Amino acid sequence: MKQIQSPQNETLKSLAKLLDSAKERRKHRLAVLEGTHLLETFLQQNQQPEQVFVPESRWHESETQNLLGRLPEHKITLLATSALSKINSLTHGETLTTVFRLPENPSPAHVGDCVVLERVQDAGNLGTILRSAAAAGVGRVILSRDCVDVWSPKVLRAAMGAHFLLQIHEDVDLLAWRKTYRGRVLITALNAQSQSLYHLNLKENETGNAWIFGNEGAGVSPELLAQADVCVQIPMLGATESLNVAMAASVCLFEQMRQRIA
Repeated sequence: MKQIQSPQNETLKSLAKLLDSAKERRKHRLAVLEGTHLLETFLQQNQQPEQVFVPESRWHESETQNLLGRLPEHKITLLATSALSKINSLTHGETLTTVFRLPENPSPAHVGDCVVLERVQDAGNLGTILRSAAAAGVGRVILSRDCVDVWSPKVLRAAMGAHFLLQIHEDVDLLAWRKTYRGRVLITALNAQSQSLYHLNLKENETGNAWIFGNEGAGVSPELLAQADVCVQIPMLGATESLNVAMAASVCLFEQMRQRIA
């Protein structure tokens, strides 16, 4: 087991860069989990981290020891309190910090259920959508080139481990993807062609459903909206004009799940 005493340690400086910079995460194909819950979920998927950094204040906790007992010693680094100043401003307090290698980024399949996100910018929204997709049984998420970094610490925290239950495709040209996707494309939009979510048949089909959700302010771009097979409206009784993108995605995905398990 390694130990770090100084905040000027080069390994700790590299960790701080991974926490703070999407560019660094892409460059090294590494990202960072915070806390015991995310490490537990990661290990449950038979994954192995690159390194786990443990604050000395958490070392003797039973939860910490149970997790560390599942790791080889060379993957554990003990952080002295004096060293934590380098990363405390970038993390949620004195917690376990796990560095892991990012999975491959394969090309999306041409069929099958998926969630497609265009220019979603808020980390909390993206994390919530990933969590809802995993819970509703939709195993693939496709992200446009200008979405928030899906591997940022904020998205990882919001998704609560959903990343490791999903196949995630990043930096996808959505118009090019649409030309090859053979399933049905559904987009939430308010227009004359919109159909009520609760009037649609969302049961399983051979080629799948692709649910497209857009930017928090602007929605789905006109170019992509024109590629929809079905425009979907979520009925609302109140005076609210629209739903947050994460809420809208959750409502749609769970209505699809409800129909399939009914």
